[in-house]
Amino acid sequence: MRSQDVVPAVGWLRTYRGAWLRADVVGGLTAGLVVVPQAMAYATIADLPVQVGLYTCMVPMAVYALLGGSRVLSVSTTSTIATLTASTLVAAGVAAGASGSGDALGDLATLVLLTGVVLLLARLFHLGPLVDNISEAIVTGLKVGVGLTVAAGQLPKLLGIASDPDADTFFEELSSVLGHLGDANGATVLLSIGTIAVLLVLARLAPTVPAPLVAVAGGILLVALFGIDDEGVTRIAAVPSGLPVPELPAFDHVGALLPGAIAIALMAYLETVSVGRGVRRPSDPPIDNDQELVANGAAAVAGGFFGSMPPAGGFSQTAVNQRAGSRTQVSGLATVALAMAAALFFGPVLDDLPEATLGAIVFVAVLGLIRPSDIAFLARFDRLELFVALLTAAVGLVAGLLVAVAVGVAATLLLVLRELNHADVDELRLGPDRSFLPATDDRAPTPGLLVLRIGAPLYTANAREVQRRILARVVAADPAPHVVVVDATVVGRLSVTTLQAFRELDQELRDQGIELWVASLPPRALAQARLAPGWAEMDRAGRLHPDVPAALQAFTSRA
Repeated sequence: MRSQDVVPAVGWLRTYRGAWLRADVVGGLTAGLVVVPQAMAYATIADLPVQVGLYTCMVPMAVYALLGGSRVLSVSTTSTIATLTASTLVAAGVAAGASGSGDALGDLATLVLLTGVVLLLARLFHLGPLVDNISEAIVTGLKVGVGLTVAAGQLPKLLGIASDPDADTFFEELSSVLGHLGDANGATVLLSIGTIAVLLVLARLAPTVPAPLVAVAGGILLVALFGIDDEGVTRIAAVPSGLPVPELPAFDHVGALLPGAIAIALMAYLETVSVGRGVRRPSDPPIDNDQELVANGAAAVAGGFFGSMPPAGGFSQTAVNQRAGSRTQVSGLATVALAMAAALFFGPVLDDLPEATLGAIVFVAVLGLIRPSDIAFLARFDRLELFVALLTAAVGLVAGLLVAVAVGVAATLLLVLRELNHADVDELRLGPDRSFLPATDDRAPTPGLLVLRIGAPLYTANAREVQRRILARVVAADPAPHVVVVDATVVGRLSVTTLQAFRELDQELRDQGIELWVASLPPRALAQARLAPGWAEMDRAGRLHPDVPAALQAFTSRA
């Protein structure tokens, strides 16, 4: 195995050009101006100290820069991951609080470490393609659930009112806010409205400007120069200066944290891979599922010991990174350097940051997850997938995101089974170039021969359904065939049930005076079939063929 297959950074470092350095550094610093304040804001979603978000931009990002397959993906954390982190800590009976007690941060380290272990185990068992089966409808529903839940959770910060520590679902958060509306602080509300307006206007009119940084700088200046904190505007807790020190995990709540770690690992992988594929240039290597599992897993394991949240690829900072011209993960290392400088030198400055400013940043970011156009597309395309998306969103709003992820995974399995169970059986007829094509009125059938193609892999649950569809095609054929050839190109691995279904089909056709021939079985499936009763006799009788044209030639010769 080549070194660049294990550590992709080796590959791009060998071909690195000096002309790329300026663009990479500028891109990384520009992305850092977005991701650092945004990650600090996301930490508050989980009721964690803001420096936890800052630390997430250091070790995990550096590890991904070395091991990740994407050249420009910026890996810190996302609103979805932050929300799942909050839900997991609450469900486990762990409450961090803005001050960040040592026990709570130890449990956070355990959660991040477990997330990394789950990702690495998924790589060990090659589960990346399985995770890829998660339906886009389910992801859409989760985004709606995350967006509305987190937005409701930011309302106390935006209004300057006390939040309910026991509220962890959308309706609980909303009910708490409505009950305390009369306590809203006027200065905080004005600051929140102004910050949200700045974020929205800059995103629309000046997308290259790091809007979160502008919002943070504006909030700090309003406190430092005009003393708006004297009007009741709450500032964040003091931010310690310095780099993260190693944090040992606390293993008191491993069992309670594990389900959340699995959900976070699933979403972190999905977000990282989807963003990485979305920003890949044609000249970049393709995104490899297994490598992303390793990179994400190693980043989480390393970050768990250095006070970070679970890492994942984020779209907004990655888009900024790419627009600035970044070519390689040197840009990621530049972002790491900026985060370290912020931790070393800007702690006292960040102490003047209003909570409402971070709440506004999160509020705008998470509402961007809700895209009515996605819901409208599902409504036009597939009503079942629309139902799944709305169900996932509703579960997230009522029961929390951990339950929503579990429902989403279960719904994915049901959708996959639904697709596999509806394996089409199509008739093929000889075309003008002697190839077999789907049957049409202008393609005459071959007298006495009916060629049928199975349209999906066979497995235990759909074997009987395919058997019934083949028999229905035989009954409907006009004229009645003497030989039925089943094109089994996509059959894949055979099971005892699928072999038995073929034997029953053979017997039913034989009772009607029709022979069953099988063509195009993959080599592995053919080897399996020859070990089963009856199939060796079919082979000796000349009823197993390498492909459909060979079966046609045998039929013609016999006729």
